[in-house]
Amino acid sequence: MFRCPRVYAAEGVGSQDEKILKFIGSPQIPETGWDRIQELFQRDEMKNYPEEIINIWKSAIVAGCVGMVYGGIPAARHAKIRYIEQSQAEVYRNRLEAVRSAQDAAVRGFIRYGWRWSWRVSMFVTIFNTVSTGMSVYRDQNLLRHYSAAGAVAGGLFRMNLGLSGFLAGSIIGAVMGVPAGVLILTLQKINGETKREQKRREQQENYKLRLEEWKARLDVTKDLINELDGNDSVENDAEKLEELLMQQRNPISSVLKKS
Repeated sequence: MFRCPRVYAAEGVGSQDEKILKFIGSPQIPETGWDRIQELFQRDEMKNYPEEIINIWKSAIVAGCVGMVYGGIPAARHAKIRYIEQSQAEVYRNRLEAVRSAQDAAVRGFIRYGWRWSWRVSMFVTIFNTVSTGMSVYRDQNLLRHYSAAGAVAGGLFRMNLGLSGFLAGSIIGAVMGVPAGVLILTLQKINGETKREQKRREQQENYKLRLEEWKARLDVTKDLINELDGNDSVENDAEKLEELLMQQRNPISSVLKKS
């Protein structure tokens, strides 16, 4: 099939700059709420997650340890006393064996009931921090109602198995509990001089300025490199044309005289 030949126009400086800007993306600060949410799941140059995600994991681990201690110590004491009361008729070879058996019962009670409290408290704190952090990042500000809403969500999810009434009751209790928790968190942040969102905005502005300077430097270097390559290409083309002219055969002198 016959095709018409294609003619490519010469590219101007403006189109060349547009291509450079296309391949070297300029740094940008996330403006919308969804952009800030997506930024939470992006690692930095050191392959580290943002501080908000790390704080959620840290709080979950601390809450699990607190729940283990809170539920395990009373359960261990109760299990030890109950074992002693139920083992009055048992005969032990010595006092050490009796003490060891009571301690084993206490350890079993600590692990059993401590684990129940541990994962519940850890899950509640994780849901609370995830919702509050997500709302604060999306709105780009720390407000007390974010913590109240996070408490309502966490309380409602934990009481969902009791039906609609349990869900509503858990949401109300969680919302009420979220207010003092939010006041405590905001107060601790204010003591440091700025909230987490204010600190995040300040760090973003500083990083943006540094990346913008680096981007401008890379852009200038790229332009200089392209101009240098274009200059080399033109010199090479001229040398090739001159070499082709020199390699061509000369016309005989007689033919030139006849034409004249």
